[in-house]
Amino acid sequence: MTLQNYFATSRQARYSVLFAFPLLILYEGLSALLSGSAVAGVRNGADVLLKTVFLSLGGRWGLLVFGVLFLGIGGWIVWRDQRQRRGPLSPKLFAAMFAESLVYAALFGQTVALLTTWLLQGGPSLMSVAQSPVASLPIGTQLVVSLGAGLYEELVFRVLLVSALLWLGVRLGWRRPVAVGFAVVASALIFSAFHYIGPYGDAFSMPSFTFRAIAGLLLSGLYVMRGFGIAAWTHALYDVGLALL
Repeated sequence: MTLQNYFATSRQARYSVLFAFPLLILYEGLSALLSGSAVAGVRNGADVLLKTVFLSLGGRWGLLVFGVLFLGIGGWIVWRDQRQRRGPLSPKLFAAMFAESLVYAALFGQTVALLTTWLLQGGPSLMSVAQSPVASLPIGTQLVVSLGAGLYEELVFRVLLVSALLWLGVRLGWRRPVAVGFAVVASALIFSAFHYIGPYGDAFSMPSFTFRAIAGLLLSGLYVMRGFGIAAWTHALYDVGLALL
């Protein structure tokens, strides 16, 4: 397989969604192991945001509906894409996608830090960003939050938010490149602001806000170019690396 074919194939919905599925298993399994519940304990904020909507509508039944919809829609996307393409899935391709995500995660923090320093003429170090309220939690809980960031934050701020903002831009009559740029920038700013909300939110500062906004820009760009799965694993692996520092 040529590099061009790899990039095209790995971005297909069946690969992208299935590649993200182990993150769901790891996150939900580890969080349930630590808290004994699907909603209790310290969990990722984007996860709590999504599940709270369903819990408020139907209690525990609402949480069941969320799970059925989440898995059902994902399964339908994979089934539809597999039916259209009909080719067999390649385990080697998934391995290559993980390696690609690992490279992005290794470069991600330093790239964001350099861009932040260039923009502000001085910015936060990786260690200072890691010293958020979450960093004081037990390592198992930090890993739960990190895995959830990769899965649920990419789902909320990339799949849902970027797609919704892109749709809005197109509906307003903007050319698609302009609508994509608007969606990427706006979602990055909202993504950054989200980290200062809630009991485990960071104390606001312009350097850290800028750092996270640039991180959001890169993750949104990665989602647009490489799809949900690689963006989710890149985010998760980067956050896990911070937790283990």
